[in-house]
Amino acid sequence: MIDLYYWTTPNGHKVSIFLEEVGLPYRVTPVDIGKGEQFLPYFLTIAPNNRIPAIVDDEPADGGHPLAVFESGAILLYLAEKTGQFLPSEPRQRSEALQWLFWQVGGLGPMAGQNHHFRNLASEELPYAVERYTRETSRLFRVLDKRLADRRYLAGETFSIADIASYPWVLPWQRLGQTLEDLVNVRRWLEEISQRPAVAKAYDLVAEINADPAPWLSDRSLISVGGR
Repeated sequence: MIDLYYWTTPNGHKVSIFLEEVGLPYRVTPVDIGKGEQFLPYFLTIAPNNRIPAIVDDEPADGGHPLAVFESGAILLYLAEKTGQFLPSEPRQRSEALQWLFWQVGGLGPMAGQNHHFRNLASEELPYAVERYTRETSRLFRVLDKRLADRRYLAGETFSIADIASYPWVLPWQRLGQTLEDLVNVRRWLEEISQRPAVAKAYDLVAEINADPAPWLSDRSLISVGGR
């Protein structure tokens, strides 16, 4: 059993998507970041950086006591190695999957997150910050589009943790001030991933956990607008 400490954000969706894809049994403990529950003492023993998501694996491979893992990229890597799924075993493909996983956690996620903050949440308008992070998000989307020009997924023809990590941060492109009109490869990739049953189940979890989610964080219907 995997205990998932979760809230309805892109980083939270990464782990719920993976768990639904592989069919691992899991139970959700909501951590309402709007109420500051990520700072509660019990949660800090699991995730010392006070950020969701985090997991506790009740049955780690070494047979020892339950193992806590924090940071979404580290969780995806841990679960991929535990299950033998969504991380290629061939060295070159594995390297590509990990490179693009780290691209997401080190670039796409932070830049899109700052974009969202200054565009949608900041208490005062800061045009420089909005322009800077909107422009950097746009650059990263173009990097993604170029990568997908001659391959189905980020690591090649096989869906991997790199795609699982990136999808929830690309899905809310409208809220990030982006357009997909010229990013035909990104649009194709988004549409294909959106049709995966496990992705639908992971996003359905939102309604059970958060009665009033921010649409940009949780709404899969955003892809249906056809890239405009």
